[in-house]
Amino acid sequence: MQHYFQLPRHDSMKDIATDSGFARMLRGHSIEVNPNQPKVVDAAATRLDPATEVFLTWIPNTNPMNMVAPAAKLRRAGLLPVPHIGARHLVSAAQLEDLAAGFVEEAAVDRVLIIGGDRAEPAGPYDSSLAVMRTEVFQKLGVTRMAVSSFPEGNPNIPDIVLEEALAAKINFTSDNGLELSIVTQFCFKAKPIVEWLQRLRARGINIPVRVGLAGPAGILTLTRYALHCGIGNSLHVLTEHPSFAKLLTENGPEPIIRGIAASADPGDSALPLGIAGLHFYAFGGFNKTLDWINAQQ
Repeated sequence: MQHYFQLPRHDSMKDIATDSGFARMLRGHSIEVNPNQPKVVDAAATRLDPATEVFLTWIPNTNPMNMVAPAAKLRRAGLLPVPHIGARHLVSAAQLEDLAAGFVEEAAVDRVLIIGGDRAEPAGPYDSSLAVMRTEVFQKLGVTRMAVSSFPEGNPNIPDIVLEEALAAKINFTSDNGLELSIVTQFCFKAKPIVEWLQRLRARGINIPVRVGLAGPAGILTLTRYALHCGIGNSLHVLTEHPSFAKLLTENGPEPIIRGIAASADPGDSALPLGIAGLHFYAFGGFNKTLDWINAQQ
């Protein structure tokens, strides 16, 4: 049996960085930033390559309108801001309309990530990302690119069959309404669940673009804390049951996971495996640290 999380032998990290499959996986990555951290937004505006997608996280219990100005700064820097729209965090239809108008009119936003939102009960009228899509608030403003989240290891609070039905409903809605749908996944610490989830997705005839979420380099305690919060228990076992691999994640970042995913590609195929559109980095260990790691690998 192949263990996707094993690190293939290389003479040095330089050999890994110059590997063509590994390098292809890193090109065209996206990254997440906290819009409430001005220094991080400034660093993104100055350090990222033009046209990089920069996702702006919705921080619970903060005013979502505070995302508009950082999104505008990123857009002026030639980047593509992708704000999170937390359906269950929205308190009213008026708030959604004001937020959408602010993003489009002030920041020229043309794509959004619509998430359900980590909240037991909706704060307002929307209980799902599909409910927000159905309002057509963004479509009326010309926003036709919409991403949704997905969970290769499942969601501890939502049965798998419900997740599958919800994704199918979103695919049908966006297809019927001429929208471009993509997926951004939750992060994992193993390649195997990502690869197997993608294989199941493609076997069902779902061919929409997928950005694979990965945690940037961070300490074990930080990774564990976010893993517990996000409910990725299966991957979390890797940190506790395989100390050598946990050490690799700390020292080398997600490189062994990326190599595991790249290994699933057909030999000689220049495209990314399984229709992956690119990698998406969660900068738990810090934005600059994550970007330094990415740049060092290319």
